Amino acid sequence: MEISRRIKIRHLEAFVEVARQKSVGRAAITLSLTQPAVTRTIRELEEIVGAALVERDGRGIKLSHKGEVFLSHAGSGLAAVRGGISALANVATASGPPVRVGALPTVSATVMPGAVAEFLASGLKSPLRVITGENRVLLDQLRKGDLDLLMGRMPAPEMMNSLRFEPLYRDRVIFVVSQKHPLAGQRQVGADILSRYPVLVPPEGSIIHPYVERVMLEQGMARPVQAVETVSDSFGRAFLRSSDAIWIISRGVVAAEIASGEFVELPIDTGSTLGAVGLISREADRQNDAAGFFADILRRRTMGS
Repeated sequence: MEISRRIKIRHLEAFVEVARQKSVGRAAITLSLTQPAVTRTIRELEEIVGAALVERDGRGIKLSHKGEVFLSHAGSGLAAVRGGISALANVATASGPPVRVGALPTVSATVMPGAVAEFLASGLKSPLRVITGENRVLLDQLRKGDLDLLMGRMPAPEMMNSLRFEPLYRDRVIFVVSQKHPLAGQRQVGADILSRYPVLVPPEGSIIHPYVERVMLEQGMARPVQAVETVSDSFGRAFLRSSDAIWIISRGVVAAEIASGEFVELPIDTGSTLGAVGLISREADRQNDAAGFFADILRRRTMGS
């Protein structure tokens, strides 16, 4: 029997989830299976392909070199099957294929609302789902086929395995406070401000974290004494409105509040944090017509930004 006929969907689901979680235990929880069942499924897959795909890494596991090679193909295959199942469901309900879009905070409050409104006004029957969250989670969902496309800042190269990036415009990181903050309106601020006020900062692993680290070094700034790590734009807005905090965030996230005067950008040179924002999709993957239409809306709305 050919190898391709012996590989089942359960093999791919278990392998992709173990690769994503880097843990058999966490993968088992996500898949609603027992750890022995997941381990057995991975062993079956390795026996079928004739190669060790995972290996021990301390208390966890990691993919072998052959496992890394197999992952991009396994993820694409799983995405194709899930897309086919969704298509069958859409035929049964007489609606178009669903459009599942991931939106990082950079665009969720700016580009995305208008794009969604335009998509709904088009009359297409495809259901639309917009998902926000941490970039690593959204990238994993895109790679697995749970998202059709993702929009946000360009990730680091090591996070772009089996994905492609299409730049649309550029955004930069800024230091922002509420209009009532003692620093609001000042023409110059000291390098010690982060040690004097609470500071909201992106956590390690977020896309803009390296940019923030760079600009603090460039400006000779003291490390925050009261730092709160968060990628939640809703929490950031609420906390700024109720405190004397400084929020280090992509300008696009708070563009509306800056335009209205509710938030004020501090006079700190952050030109080195300017980075590309655009569409992220799977390599060698043809989007359904509805997803392609939504991508065109995003391209048109960001033209000239």
